[in-house]
Parts: sequence; C-alpha cells; structure tokens
Amino acid sequence: MTLSRLINRNVVAERGRTSMRLEPELWDMLTEICEREAQDVSTLVRRIEASGHAGGRTSAVRIYIANYFHAAASETGHASVGHGPLLSRIAPEITRSAA
Repeated sequence: MTLSRLINRNVVAERGRTSMRLEPELWDMLTEICEREAQDVSTLVRRIEASGHAGGRTSAVRIYIANYFHAAASETGHASVGHGPLLSRIAPEITRSAA
C-alpha cells in the first residue's frame, strides 16, 4: 500500500468549515503567500473561490499558487537564487552568438 504525501488541513471556505488535501510543499507555499499578503489561509481560500475557477477548491488553490509564483518570477529573481538567465536555457545559440 502506497502512503499518500498529501496533508489534510481544515479551512473556512465560502460554505463553512471544510478540509483540503495538499502536498506539504504547497502548504508551505500557501503559508508564504499568506504571510506576504498579510491574511490567513481561510481568507485567501475564500478569495480564490470567489474568483470563479471552474474546477474544485483544491484545484483552484493549486492554480492560484502556481500563478502567484509565476507572476513573481523574473530574470532578477532567478539570478538571485542561481537559476541563470532564462534566455540561455531556452535559446542557447542566441546567447552564444551575442557574446
């Protein structure tokens, strides 16, 4: 039997108290977003639900997390954590010819 990595936590959503199952890394990211945006998880989940995502609540939260960090990604941010320039990964021939 395979053990699930998903962690079940309670939140207060639009229709009251409920639970969500997310990977530990996504819970960490959601917590970071809440700290950055100065709100609790339940408030953020209600905002995400109100945005009208066609899928379920957990799917909407996963998409929100991905979009949040995607929007924050920039060349400066990638360079600061050692990822390197995006252009050199997607088109190495362009960066070699420009050098």
